[in-house]
Amino acid sequence: MLHIEDLCVVRGQDHQAHRVYLPQLSLRPGEVGAVTGESGCGKSTLLEAIGLVLHPSKIGRFTLSKGAQQQDIAALLLGERHNTLAAIRARELGFVLQNGGLLPYLNVKDNILLPCQLLGARPDSTMLDRVIDTLKLSPLLAKYPTQLSFGERQRTAFARAILHRPALVLADEPTAALDLVYADDIFYEGRRLCDEGKTILIVVHDLELAAKYCTKLVLISDGRIVDVGTPRDVL
Repeated sequence: MLHIEDLCVVRGQDHQAHRVYLPQLSLRPGEVGAVTGESGCGKSTLLEAIGLVLHPSKIGRFTLSKGAQQQDIAALLLGERHNTLAAIRARELGFVLQNGGLLPYLNVKDNILLPCQLLGARPDSTMLDRVIDTLKLSPLLAKYPTQLSFGERQRTAFARAILHRPALVLADEPTAALDLVYADDIFYEGRRLCDEGKTILIVVHDLELAAKYCTKLVLISDGRIVDVGTPRDVL
């Protein structure tokens, strides 16, 4: 379970500073949350703070649970336990950046396998085959990121983010450059992961997809959360 209270993060300095404030957010295992709002409102900043990429300027409570184990992320942030936070980020989080974030000197298959290799874990071959098949990556496995379209990089990045079965997957607009079929494939594979008790938080502009697949919608405007609820309640 993900539970956050009173989180504030500031990106930039002085007159260019952009402040994002999250009063409260809870996501249970198996839930898919969607963050939506106008361009530049702070969606990516919020996701990077939750993903431990940006250090918050203020945090009240931040816990992440996997099974019976609960991590007090807020205490680690306040104590600046950077090594512990890095280990949690590698083991318990899967992150899909807007640009994919693939390593240019690794081919598609090696990019997908990278988190498992860094953790010293043997990849689940059944899941690997399933993800490659669902996201239609088989023809791309030997290619390098520079040989891929933007949408192909996003599908590869999503596969990489979920293969090690993290407790929380954070995806920043992974369907922005995809047609409806590929976008459905990503949400479908995400739902299968949630059926295993994992949690997903995804930035999305397509409200139809959000309403179809997500259990909770976070609406953000000018750096502030203005509504949180089911898609039916918020939209």
